Amino acid sequence: MSSRVLVITEKPSSARKIAYALDDDGSPRNAKYGKVTFYVANRGMDELVVVSAVGHLYSIDQVGKGWSYPVFDIKWTPTYRQNKRASYTKQYLDAIIGLGKQMDSYVSACDYDQEGSLIAFNIIKHGIGDKALTKSRRMVYSTLTEKELVYSWQNMSKNLDYPVAAAGKARHEADWLFGINLSRALTIAARRYLDFKKVLSVGRVQGPTLKFVYDNEQGIRSFIPVPYWKIYAETEIDGHVYSLEYEKPRLEREVHAKEVATACRGKTGKAIEVTSEASRTLPPPPFNLGDLQREAYRHHKLNPSATLKAAESLYLGAYISYPRTESNKIPSSIDVKEILGNLAKNPAYESESKMLIQEKRFKSRPGKGDDPAHPAIHPTGQRPRRLKDEEQKVYDLVVRRFLASLGKPLVQLKTDVTVDVNGYIFYLRGVVTQKPGWTTYYERYYSAKDQVIPEITIGQEIPVTKLSTRRQYTRPGSRFNASSLIRKMEQEKIGTKATRSNIVDTLYNRGYIRGQKIAITSLGENTVETLAIYCPEIIDVKLTRDLEDELEEIESGVKDASAVFTDVVDELKPILARFKDNEEQIGRTISNAVLGKPRSDSGSCKLCYRDKVEGSVFCSRHTGAYEMLENVYQHWRYALGLQWVEYLEKVSKTSGTGVYVKEVIQSILG
Repeated sequence: MSSRVLVITEKPSSARKIAYALDDDGSPRNAKYGKVTFYVANRGMDELVVVSAVGHLYSIDQVGKGWSYPVFDIKWTPTYRQNKRASYTKQYLDAIIGLGKQMDSYVSACDYDQEGSLIAFNIIKHGIGDKALTKSRRMVYSTLTEKELVYSWQNMSKNLDYPVAAAGKARHEADWLFGINLSRALTIAARRYLDFKKVLSVGRVQGPTLKFVYDNEQGIRSFIPVPYWKIYAETEIDGHVYSLEYEKPRLEREVHAKEVATACRGKTGKAIEVTSEASRTLPPPPFNLGDLQREAYRHHKLNPSATLKAAESLYLGAYISYPRTESNKIPSSIDVKEILGNLAKNPAYESESKMLIQEKRFKSRPGKGDDPAHPAIHPTGQRPRRLKDEEQKVYDLVVRRFLASLGKPLVQLKTDVTVDVNGYIFYLRGVVTQKPGWTTYYERYYSAKDQVIPEITIGQEIPVTKLSTRRQYTRPGSRFNASSLIRKMEQEKIGTKATRSNIVDTLYNRGYIRGQKIAITSLGENTVETLAIYCPEIIDVKLTRDLEDELEEIESGVKDASAVFTDVVDELKPILARFKDNEEQIGRTISNAVLGKPRSDSGSCKLCYRDKVEGSVFCSRHTGAYEMLENVYQHWRYALGLQWVEYLEKVSKTSGTGVYVKEVIQSILG
């Protein structure tokens, strides 16, 4: 018996590919509902109507009107009613609802993750009706190739993936409740003191992420450089110059460095031991999204959002698998041999692919990352057409990393020659590649180089032709960039593969951070310090991490979503109550930051905008830290002498906290 099936996809391009893949003749009919294009495909006795949702057509809104807080009564309504910029989504929602009334059953063919599952669930439930849910099924796929789409259709589930959709719904509701309430609280507090249209925002993931930047910045500012000395030596053998490494990478006292230099400069040492060992480096696993974003930043300086955008475009073109994955594994169900055979038709990867086929290398090295929904990012084998520059860079990375993951280990011979120079030990080190292994396929992204040294025998004389000592200083940790900040979020298990880059973009857009090497702004700094006093839970990773765990329990069917909603409301109520009680102080602090009030303001602490302690240039929170710093410098003055203090004066001219360093030095010197 024939039936009509409405197939809902997430994007127009995926609707087209699904329709062409599922149509018996590969030539579905194009049709229009208003201005919206949809496809009619025939498969066996069924007529498939394939239409796109263009993302979330339903979003959260508050019950009632007003711009205040707290807000806990919410509802799901069409997105176009809430956001004028999303007005175009009305025609898509009207099309799906109109077409849906004529259908016998429904299929969710959106991306298989919380977002995609929620998109289809909301449309069917709120747009078509609860009865339609009982006649709905789910397609699951990781690539938009015809082969996988047909397999997905033939093996679709009998029901929607309700636990995944419930987890997505709970995530949206939790994020909305945190975001709307805390953002309004901050903005309303600041608007009590100045007239500005800027909206200040903070959320359950945004807060801890901003705190990472704040803590890193404080570490850099409070860092005190410590001097150390290094020995640099060279030898010349058969007309070639080689480096000699002193056994201690750094020396804490200059007297020790001078002692080594006096004893070894111009002397001839002897090789007392020669060791050689073969070292095997296993191939890297295929990419998950975070690894791809980091590698694209490292080699091409693409920010994470740009990398994700390019990867999504490649996915919609059916050139790579679904990019929003945390997996580093290629399951056995994926036909690696077929992918290699198709890649071999592309001149850019022909020789490497054929080599792997010839060696029957069809199993990639798995990584630690796992994702029950999707495999690691990998090429489909289909040859791309006219890629943009960023897309080409990302595609090449994905392909070459996939090829490298199938390769043999890199084998290197590492040789260490131990040299005794007048009783002091130096090393002459060499590295020679014996078998390039996986680096053959990843060569353009692999930077290690061989260091060839001559054959040395025990007892052979090794002259020290050059030796010098250099004083250096310890450096603070480096600032985050967008890629390393996302890595920090991954390590702390906050946010998702789909949202992390958006969180970083939001911090930039709100004016909390700036620069490629991320520095926190005065607004960001004051926001963190304000939240730390009045609602520290919001910038603590524990709250966010605990909620992520609960969302995973919802997805796995262990926990009910309504219980999580109740937990979120219970957590927010006392936080917002404290905020209201301290709105005046919060508003004064934040508004000063928005106005760009200088930290040297005569009535305020030099490290924040709170009132100074009488007789001090700092507030009660920072006076103790200032006195501790002064004591440290006082100690160093006697321990290291006036020369060190003079060095600190030089640092004060360039350091971000130099003005305070200089003040301390001046107070020490009287």
